[in-house]
Amino acid sequence: MKTLGLIGGMSWESTVPYYRLINETIKARLGGLHSARLVIYSVDFDEIATLQHAGDWDAAGQVLADAARRLERAGAQGLVICANTMHKVAPAIEAVVRVPVLHVVDAVADDIRAAGFHNVGLLGTRFTMEQPFYAERLARHGLQTLIPEQADRELVHRVVYEELCLGKIVDDSRDAYRRIMAELVARGAQAIILGCTEISMLVSARDAAVPLFDTTAIHARKAAEWMLA
Repeated sequence: MKTLGLIGGMSWESTVPYYRLINETIKARLGGLHSARLVIYSVDFDEIATLQHAGDWDAAGQVLADAARRLERAGAQGLVICANTMHKVAPAIEAVVRVPVLHVVDAVADDIRAAGFHNVGLLGTRFTMEQPFYAERLARHGLQTLIPEQADRELVHRVVYEELCLGKIVDDSRDAYRRIMAELVARGAQAIILGCTEISMLVSARDAAVPLFDTTAIHARKAAEWMLA
């Protein structure tokens, strides 16, 4: 089994299921008392969120690059960024380590293509929905991306930072997400990517008329499979 490094804390609420799901996958595959060989570096998300909203992605990338170097020195043979948005700075991480970074978009795109879908709705932070790093990587896999209208993007973003990252589950927000997903489906989305690791805390398969692709669950499972490959 390879040793995997997790760059977490963005938020810690979503890092917890990464740890659980990776260990559950390892246990299911190997049985007995087996668990995952993991090294975790958990950042202070307040610092990262401040840099995100200030648009200082270079500084945010350096914080994560430093975390990656520390994980590599601690024995990690591969790295996972436990956040969708911070994959924007994946190139800054890849530039300072020799081990592979297992990219969330590649993981989820493989599952979407295997399911036969081509047009997908994307929910996430405003950065993930609006900036090209996510949709362009999906396009490399032959996937077309639909995002909500501007007011709904602001709502989705606000719920992530002001509620889900703080562990708050609000019924009105779930209803709003349901409406937004239904509108994406009406515009042609065959499936919807939950492109923020916290969103699966709020909605599940029963909240949409099309399949939902939970990036946390997919990324964690693929990471565990890589560990055992």
